[in-house]
Amino acid sequence: MSKKTVLVTGASSGIGKETAKTMIREGYTVYTAARRIERMEDLFELGGIPIKMDITKDDEVVAAVEQIQRESGGVDILINNAGFATYGAVEDTPMDDARYQFEVNLFGLARLTQLVLPYMREKRAGKIVNVSSAAGKVYVPLGAWYIATKHALEGWSDCLRLETKPFNIDVIIIEPGAIGTEFGDVFLEPMLKRSGKGPYSTMTNAFAKFSQDTLADPNGSSPPSVIANTILKAIKSSRPGTRYVAGKLAKPMMFARKWFGDRFFDRVIEGAIR
Repeated sequence: MSKKTVLVTGASSGIGKETAKTMIREGYTVYTAARRIERMEDLFELGGIPIKMDITKDDEVVAAVEQIQRESGGVDILINNAGFATYGAVEDTPMDDARYQFEVNLFGLARLTQLVLPYMREKRAGKIVNVSSAAGKVYVPLGAWYIATKHALEGWSDCLRLETKPFNIDVIIIEPGAIGTEFGDVFLEPMLKRSGKGPYSTMTNAFAKFSQDTLADPNGSSPPSVIANTILKAIKSSRPGTRYVAGKLAKPMMFARKWFGDRFFDRVIEGAIR
């Protein structure tokens, strides 16, 4: 394998950290980016190159890409993993919070992709891996803004795939299901603060309990390594698929949504959070 350069965003925890470890073990030159650089010391010890980068700050995104260009020529494989979830009723969620959700999950990712594309085009080779979610194809109440970003990322990625195909650049979408990371713990408290009281409180508290029970169940989620290994499989393939679905609940939920229709899926979700 020629020594390719990988950039993994959101690498301070969860899927991003596990993916970075996997790429390092495989022998790639791995740059790891996140706001919390102190939480990537273990990746540095393994041989990674941590960069402090807030995906919503253009100067930090530009500086990260310039550093990689100086040191390694450019990014051969971009793994767009940085993201978080804003949950709460649409009525209760301030528009500033909704806009920030899109800044992190879509616009920051898009800007970083713009910056790495010229190098890939010149080489006529590259892979862009966008970590979406099963939520990019399905839905639950209280997740409108987060789910909207993942639906948007799916369509954005499809368009990008066609645009970059003439330059031999692959665009790959990863659709994780329930994964055992800090992701779930992070969204619950703000959701309860927004909608735990008031007209949506019954639904919110039921959803919070369902989420907590799922997170507490050892069999309720898959480890981040499932997604890291799926990403590795995709980037090592000479002809990768356009989408990879992996992780607990992802395939059955997407199957039900696709083949049984909206009303059936509504009833499934409503029954789960009563």
